[in-house]
Amino acid sequence: MSGEKDLEKLLKSMKPQHNVGDYVFCKVEKLENLNLDDIEMFFKEKEAVTLILKKEIAEQLNLEYSVVMSWITLTVHSSLEAVGLTAAFSKALSQNGISCNVVAAFYHDHIFVNTNDTEKAMKVLNAFSE
Repeated sequence: MSGEKDLEKLLKSMKPQHNVGDYVFCKVEKLENLNLDDIEMFFKEKEAVTLILKKEIAEQLNLEYSVVMSWITLTVHSSLEAVGLTAAFSKALSQNGISCNVVAAFYHDHIFVNTNDTEKAMKVLNAFSE
């Protein structure tokens, strides 16, 4: 199953879901000595490994972070070849003064927003299905 490609269908059926918890982005040099079950997502970049994990786990591991975020998942199964979905929701969020960090995985797009913007972001995203 390759996911939906039609932008109009994606926007109307994206059904954003707020994942409870406070999340942070941190960096480490290596994944050694880390329990991967504690990490929601990670990405290896040239400079370091970026971790996305719950704030309390980052604090237990003494990892630095700069902003506390909420995690919103677009529950529609979007194709990796879909065109315009990220542009549409990021533009709408931007027009409402909301910064977002996006991770696109195989099945879903995941949006991280400042915890202070969670309620507003959910309203903006839900407006697409109205």
